[in-house]
Amino acid sequence: MGKKSKRPGRNNQAAAAAPSNTTASALETLTYPSDGPSEEELNSLQTTSASLQAKLDQLTELALANDRANFVRQFVPLDLSPQDTEGYLKDLTTAPEADGQWTNLASEIAAISAGRGVDKIEGDQVTNAVFFFQHPLLKGCDREVSFVCTGGEWRAEG
Repeated sequence: MGKKSKRPGRNNQAAAAAPSNTTASALETLTYPSDGPSEEELNSLQTTSASLQAKLDQLTELALANDRANFVRQFVPLDLSPQDTEGYLKDLTTAPEADGQWTNLASEIAAISAGRGVDKIEGDQVTNAVFFFQHPLLKGCDREVSFVCTGGEWRAEG
């Protein structure tokens, strides 16, 4: 171990008075070489629409929070009746297979939001978009989800 100073604080004051240029410059120039995009990044396909991506991100956040009521309100078509909207919410909350249906729906939305497993997106992505993708939990299960934009609001297509 090192020799202790007979004058407490003297060595610490000198070190504090002179900031380390080595540490400061190391933090400023800290970079990592890239070996290019990851396999997951190469295999992902996200929408080109900022407004649709924002809707998908919002739905994903609601799903992660397990906020089924607000998820349904933000997901269902605008022209769906209040009774049908309530029925769909019950299907996802109290029906015998509600948890399984909710898990599948939430995982699908999270996957297309991140572009994971998305093979293609059809539509102009201004008024409509159809995502073709592999179900994230069920191997070999091809899925398709359609969204339409009405009055600036993206919703699932009935």
